[in-house]
Amino acid sequence: MNFQQLRSIREACRCGYNLTEVANVLYTSQPGVSRQIREVEEELGVDIFERNGKRLTGLTEPGKGILPIIERLLLEAENLRQAGNDYSDQARGTLAIATTHTQARYVLPKVVQQFRLAFPEVRIALQQSAPEHIAEWVLSGKADIGIATEGLSAFKDLVSFPCYEWNHVVVVPDGHPLLAHEKLSLEDLANYPLITYDIGFTGRGHIDDAFKRAGLRTDIVLTAMDSDVIQQYVSLGLGVGLVASMAIESGNENRRAQGLRTISASHLFQSNVTRLAVRRGAYLRAYTYDFIQKFAPDLSRDDIRLALVDHAGE
Repeated sequence: MNFQQLRSIREACRCGYNLTEVANVLYTSQPGVSRQIREVEEELGVDIFERNGKRLTGLTEPGKGILPIIERLLLEAENLRQAGNDYSDQARGTLAIATTHTQARYVLPKVVQQFRLAFPEVRIALQQSAPEHIAEWVLSGKADIGIATEGLSAFKDLVSFPCYEWNHVVVVPDGHPLLAHEKLSLEDLANYPLITYDIGFTGRGHIDDAFKRAGLRTDIVLTAMDSDVIQQYVSLGLGVGLVASMAIESGNENRRAQGLRTISASHLFQSNVTRLAVRRGAYLRAYTYDFIQKFAPDLSRDDIRLALVDHAGE
């Protein structure tokens, strides 16, 4: 039994039992993948996969018990490689970060800049996507760290840390009637067409929940992943914008150039918490700890290690 055989089994599950896709992921041939899977089954004396002819259709009951063991073995093999790299060359490597556009655009630049000064020989691979994909990338090992507001705490195989709170802000063109309100209400907002984030992005759930609890119907005329895009369409008069506070704090000059004004909405919508997640049981290199602490200064290295140890024992 070897690691390539185990990878074939793991990737078969990840790729929906499509062996052609598995072969592409592992840079091998489909017959080679089939052979590797069969060799493990023969060595163990059980069928790991259910089959319809030559096609894999799912996991057998023994397969459901064997797969987590294979996942752990491959994770520990990767941990061993990472530990070797860490001890042989602590200041060199690649840090893969999966995050949303909002975090990459408005929060991470200063953190990355500080990190690069401390570790100039570490390459940063920044991957942007939806929160569910971010979690998948961290779980699969494609990313070392995941950063998002939604979703990360819902995965039992991720250890996530709360990093900072933020609120939504109302954005309107200069001279808009809402600017005359002493204290904005949800009813005031519901009278206007709204422009905000796509469902599942940047605290959108808290916006929808607030209007739902108030029994108010909204006219959301445009959604986007990008705060800059939202503000652009607000400047064109298409509606009232609801954006993340960090997008406003980082783009004051651009907003003024567009003729936009902001109104506090912290009393209208629940605060959001941005979380950072790593895979449970993963070995974190020294520079990964450093990046986490730069992103969330309140987290100590001992806090991170303790959380990883506690979760590993669950």
